[in-house]
Amino acid sequence: MRRSGYEYDVVVVGAGIGGLVCGTYLAKQGMKVLVLEQHFKPGGYCTSFRRGPFHFDAAAHSFGSYREDGNMRYVMRELGLEGKCNIKKYDPCDRIILPDGEVSFYAEVDRTVDEICTLFPDEHTGIKALFGFLINSKPVESAALRRVTLLELFNRYFVNKKVETLFALPVLGNGALPPSLISAFTGTKILREFILDGGYYPDGSMQHLPDTLIRHLKQYGGEVSFRSLVRRIMVKDGKVWGVRLDSKDVITTRYVVWNADVRQLFLHVLPRKWLKRETVERVKSLKPSLSTFILYLGIGEPPPALPEPGTNIWFLPYYDLERAYRYACSGEINRVEGFMVRISPDKKTILAFVNAPYKTPAYWRQNKERLMNDFIDRIDRNVIPGLKNHILHKEAATPFTLYRYTLNHRGAAYGWASTPSQLFTPEVRQRGPVDGLYLTGHWTAQTQGIPGVAYMGLDTARMILKRENRKL
Repeated sequence: MRRSGYEYDVVVVGAGIGGLVCGTYLAKQGMKVLVLEQHFKPGGYCTSFRRGPFHFDAAAHSFGSYREDGNMRYVMRELGLEGKCNIKKYDPCDRIILPDGEVSFYAEVDRTVDEICTLFPDEHTGIKALFGFLINSKPVESAALRRVTLLELFNRYFVNKKVETLFALPVLGNGALPPSLISAFTGTKILREFILDGGYYPDGSMQHLPDTLIRHLKQYGGEVSFRSLVRRIMVKDGKVWGVRLDSKDVITTRYVVWNADVRQLFLHVLPRKWLKRETVERVKSLKPSLSTFILYLGIGEPPPALPEPGTNIWFLPYYDLERAYRYACSGEINRVEGFMVRISPDKKTILAFVNAPYKTPAYWRQNKERLMNDFIDRIDRNVIPGLKNHILHKEAATPFTLYRYTLNHRGAAYGWASTPSQLFTPEVRQRGPVDGLYLTGHWTAQTQGIPGVAYMGLDTARMILKRENRKL
């Protein structure tokens, strides 16, 4: 990193996917960019790690919206990265296991619709109508769902609550809220971009995606500094002029893009004198999403009943998602019973997770081993018989682990909880409360998942370029 006193055009705080996309695009357009990351590697939740011969994805395990006109494909094209990161689509992308049977979500939508209609023939009209809405709805129709819950939307299509559970189970996993609480805007985004166009995975591991962005950021002249924690954003006369690091170094810059926990920004990093009292109180009142308890298993010879690699398998032995959510909120994740499990493409590792609250570090230290072994028992009993006999390595990440590596408030998996009242919150919009400060990523309360934060990063970069009168 260059010495303090050097003026960058832009300092991006946080090397998650949104920050890397924003920084890479700005560097590509000729701006002097520095990305600061408090962790020792890029990616945020989209990172991977090794344990001996096993390569594990830390949290993100696949992404969506990489179809020809999808947001993720568009972002990669704009960055000049299309074809530079080998991405494969696994089909089916998701499989739902419920008490009455199984349904897979295929790239061929008609095949998926037929499978669901076979399981629930009395609901075939509503099933086809919902798919039609998910595929063909216009932006104005999606915008109208901001103040409606997903359950209210489902009630327009279905009578049978079991069908609602089928669609809502992966939404609960990817949004950490049941259909009665999650905004229909977010819920339909998850179904459209994660499920109907999901299953994409970069060759090797999820780490390949942020590593590719870092490589091109540097090729465009950008810089990155790891283990660099920003403690203060420096403001004079209502305008950003620099950042102060944990090391006490001050780096001057004309713009700061904040791609990290917004609660931390407003309550600790930004000088309080530049914030309205009502803004601070509003940010304090916002609720973060649940976190996750993640299981990592390294296996030797694959069990005979090993499911298809690359497919997200969702299991729930009952139809009461409200019950599952209550258990998740309480921390009794051993009673949730439902979970997601995914076999890596090389069949050597397994990632599984369940929604979980932050609780306390002491709680997770005392209960981690017990909950991990119970989780393994549930997978062995319900999805992969004989799994326990093939495990060579096991470990788990708790919500406290997620907090330590990202500093996300209470280990939140998805930023703010996507309830109707918290969507598009004015206080956390992209333009910050002081001149030259911009927000991006999932803490802006406008987006979800890797495609969402990637597009948000690109959009934030374009806002800065427009202000600079630079040609896009």
